[in-house]
Amino acid sequence: MADLSVTVNGLKLPNPFVIGSGPPGTNANVISRAYDEGWGAVVAKTVCLDASKIINVAPRYARMRAAQTREVVGWQNIELISDRSLEVWEDEFKQIKDQYPDRILIASIMDEYRKDAWFEIVERVQACGVDALELNFSCPHGLPERKMGSAMGQDPEILTDVCSWVSEAARVPVWAKMTPNVTHICDPAHACLAAGCDGISAINTILSVMGVDLDTLRPQPTVEGHSTAGGYSGKAVRPIALRMVMELATMMYGAGGKGANASEASTNHGSNGNGLHALGGAFPNATLSAIGGVESGDHAAQYMLLGAHTVQVCTGVMIHGYKLIHQLCAELDAFMDRHGFKTIEDFRGHSLQYFTTHADLVQRQADQKAAKAGIVTEDAAWEGDAFVQQSDELVGNS
Repeated sequence: MADLSVTVNGLKLPNPFVIGSGPPGTNANVISRAYDEGWGAVVAKTVCLDASKIINVAPRYARMRAAQTREVVGWQNIELISDRSLEVWEDEFKQIKDQYPDRILIASIMDEYRKDAWFEIVERVQACGVDALELNFSCPHGLPERKMGSAMGQDPEILTDVCSWVSEAARVPVWAKMTPNVTHICDPAHACLAAGCDGISAINTILSVMGVDLDTLRPQPTVEGHSTAGGYSGKAVRPIALRMVMELATMMYGAGGKGANASEASTNHGSNGNGLHALGGAFPNATLSAIGGVESGDHAAQYMLLGAHTVQVCTGVMIHGYKLIHQLCAELDAFMDRHGFKTIEDFRGHSLQYFTTHADLVQRQADQKAAKAGIVTEDAAWEGDAFVQQSDELVGNS
């Protein structure tokens, strides 16, 4: 049986599966349920200094289903961050840590573009005993007029300031949660890490319109006949999230490319490692928590093969419940056993080495075709028995 435990930024998790910030971590009651079921860590729903302005509406979710099976493949929300006061959360953070002192609790925080606000929320939250902070730079809707959420996360200059303030005040590890609603996700992530963050979480939801009801002609979800753009999540976003995680890992740890230590030849890749620490990325010691459409252990394995240390699950819990953790662990364990991996570090980042440019793909294919055709491209390829045929293949049109 494989060892699913991971250590990230000095924090020991029994498994790499983390409850992502959102409804599954919305109060002490549900966070306790997550720990009881066996989740590796929990990121609580995002808190801010002044929750009085946080007013949710209903309905606030919309779902996309497969036509035949009715399976939920996409989920949209127009839900805001926590509407519960920071004072309530301070009590509950302390309660949770008293009840589960050995479990990892991560506070998600977000506020306006003011140094004093970030200093205050960091100081107050970490005084409750939380193990780490996740900075919400990625909520795609709500409060943009206050430069909060993705309005902040799209601006590397603002991120540099905020992450510098947080790094100055924080005594626990800090992750920056990135928005996918940008052209190049590595630019804001680089700014966060350069300003002192210990890790990156990615991605948050994709700004979207779920659809329009063709009977009422109203967009969905409809609130008093109107709607607003929301955040799209679920299995349908996973290919986009995988691409962005690959880009982030390449920036942080280096391109896998030539010279990576991971074994290609054997089904049992064993303990050869992933070679990440030798690849010369910009932030080799930073950590990466992947988010986006994880509903199976195989989904998680794909993110880890692209460099992720942990994976976060939010929409998957809303669809399948907290007991999903048992399936996730069993399937990840089966994947690792199938390949002979003993720990997650044995294969983390292994697949990065297989990404390249389109021009390189063209050249690789041409080289392969030439080799299959037996055309001599190097002096060492000449053979005595096939010399005449090889010579003929090199003759031009004459």
